Amino acid sequence: MQKQESPATGRNWAIGTPPKDLCYIIFMDVTVKIPRKIVDRAKERGLAVEAYIEEILTQQPGAQPLETQRPQTPAEIRAWLESLAQFSEKIPPLPETISREWIYQEEN
Repeated sequence: MQKQESPATGRNWAIGTPPKDLCYIIFMDVTVKIPRKIVDRAKERGLAVEAYIEEILTQQPGAQPLETQRPQTPAEIRAWLESLAQFSEKIPPLPETISREWIYQEEN
């Protein structure tokens, strides 16, 4: 494969036959329109727009990478399992044997 630099963007791209395990290789530039409000807030905080957006995203619930999450304690795991089971009394018991008829029965 031959790598070339795009005259418009200065970024590298490749032409030629892709490796046998790939069908296509596609490189593209994506332009995102950032609302003026976000740009202004980044400037107010003295941050680059990219750094400000990254900060916003890391503050969202569940945004922490897996490797930075601490292991759960047994007590936290137990509390989570109990929260899952809080409505389990509303789940009907399973029969001793599960048949095709039981799986496809109509709910009354």
